[in-house]
Amino acid sequence: MSNDLESTQLLEPTAEGRAAVVSGPTGTAGPPGTATAEAGAGNAAALSATRESLEDYTLRFAPRSYRKWSAGVVATSALGGIAYLADFSIGANIGIAYGTINAIFGIVVAAVIIFATGFPLAYYAARYNIDLDLITRGSGFGYYGSVVTNVIFATFTFIFFALEGSIMAQGLELGLGIPQWLGYAASTLIIIPLVIYGMNTLAKLQVWTTPLWLLLMVVPVGYLLVSHPESIDGFFAYTGESGAGGPNLASVMLAAGVCLSLMAQIAEQIDYLRFMPPKTAENKGAWWRAVILAGPGWVIFGAIKQVVGMFIAIYLIATLDPAASVHANEPVHQFLGVYQEMMPAWLAMGLAVVLVVISQIKINVTNAYSGSLAWTNSFTRVTKTYPGRMVFVVVNLVIALVLMEANMFDFLSTILGFYANCAMAWVVTVASDIAINKYLLKISPKVPEFRRGMLYAVNPVGFVSMLVSAGVSIAVFFGAFGAAIQPYSPIFAVGLALVLAPALAVLTKGRYYLRRTDDGIDLPMFDADGNPSDQKLLCHVTGLEFERPDMIRSAQDAPDGGPQYVSSLALSTDKTGELVLPAGK
Repeated sequence: MSNDLESTQLLEPTAEGRAAVVSGPTGTAGPPGTATAEAGAGNAAALSATRESLEDYTLRFAPRSYRKWSAGVVATSALGGIAYLADFSIGANIGIAYGTINAIFGIVVAAVIIFATGFPLAYYAARYNIDLDLITRGSGFGYYGSVVTNVIFATFTFIFFALEGSIMAQGLELGLGIPQWLGYAASTLIIIPLVIYGMNTLAKLQVWTTPLWLLLMVVPVGYLLVSHPESIDGFFAYTGESGAGGPNLASVMLAAGVCLSLMAQIAEQIDYLRFMPPKTAENKGAWWRAVILAGPGWVIFGAIKQVVGMFIAIYLIATLDPAASVHANEPVHQFLGVYQEMMPAWLAMGLAVVLVVISQIKINVTNAYSGSLAWTNSFTRVTKTYPGRMVFVVVNLVIALVLMEANMFDFLSTILGFYANCAMAWVVTVASDIAINKYLLKISPKVPEFRRGMLYAVNPVGFVSMLVSAGVSIAVFFGAFGAAIQPYSPIFAVGLALVLAPALAVLTKGRYYLRRTDDGIDLPMFDADGNPSDQKLLCHVTGLEFERPDMIRSAQDAPDGGPQYVSSLALSTDKTGELVLPAGK
């Protein structure tokens, strides 16, 4: 795989700050010019930010020159991120609380919603090579309006980092006798060296560890089904703490609400899918399979894991020991219970700990990576200062460690049920804008825009839709409108977000999507196959060449009157605003 320092040519600005359009694959070249003399500190800050983000494209479009992975490798890497064991805990919790039938219906309801809303987001990420924050900016939120959604996503990453860290600590305590407080710290510190280097390292880690993870997870479940077929009848007959014999809509929706907290997982899938290769006639089959499987398709695997977690928990309670309900929602106890029926106790314990550790590492490198991107993106946009992604790796992990030490695992269903309302409001609003406003109503620009100067600061279409739908659904969740409708907060979150985004787009006539319609560059944005162009232009601020979709004309012309160009990253760190084109054209 190529390193971006090789594929993105570094040209240190000369004393004159000379800028140019660099020949692309078609040989196109533009007129050279001379930058303004005030390159100084602003140039240094932008260049520093650019150097640090070369590995992971923290704040910008992922260029074709860096995307050297096949569709299969990208998909495998993305699916490696769903190795988390939280699904087993979620499935066990809702199964124990509401019974098998209600829990399964809840899982199915959540999976259908997550798949339907995740598909347009995954397609846009893979087709246009941008992450969910950049998609959100141009899908109804505006340049600064999407900052709040970044905070929602960052919250997702540290909640689930803490959840997986708690599961690892449980395994370390059970298998090695390590106190949980020390296990929390160990599960946090082990991630830091693994997440430093971005996509190159993450792709290798996910591909190498997936076969062993699958073996440790699939074999014991298969053994249980074959050796104890009677457990299937007991599973479907289990009524849970509610004791309800048949389906109950309120219980189904409460179960679905917990599962829907995972909706923001699509953002982590997108952090990988943005590195998909260009879609061509030759690879379109593999390209679509990868996008669907590793995009919205993650929820199929997640739903299966939730059902399996529920199945094992109910087996432990009903078949082995009714008192097992105390620990039946902890994955390490779930798999240990099954392993012990297959092999000697010492080997069962060892394999259970290995499974927990591998799973925790596979998902938490993704949580730490994606969370750091979200925090960095928001901080840089608001302050025009790029502190370095590793600063926010540490910030995210510290928050997660505090949650672990506060024993968040005991309040899992409440935390996830509350968070689900925020995640649903955000994701459904963006999906609604893409599917309805862009394709059906044709009010929202079909090509996603993310560059500063091209967008309004805030677009009420998405921003207001998300705040209203989240606010109302959270109020319903906490019983503000009565206990009778309290279980249905997911319906309010999804329904309001789905309706409000198109309604506000029509009401505002789409006027707040684009501040400008012309980025000042007379080169095509896409190639003949509809993929983002790989023609390169020179950023007059950093002296780096960037691909066409990442560039915009600078408001500062060269002294000879010729055009100069600036990258989206350099523009995001411009504190003066002197490089931003005026509105209206």
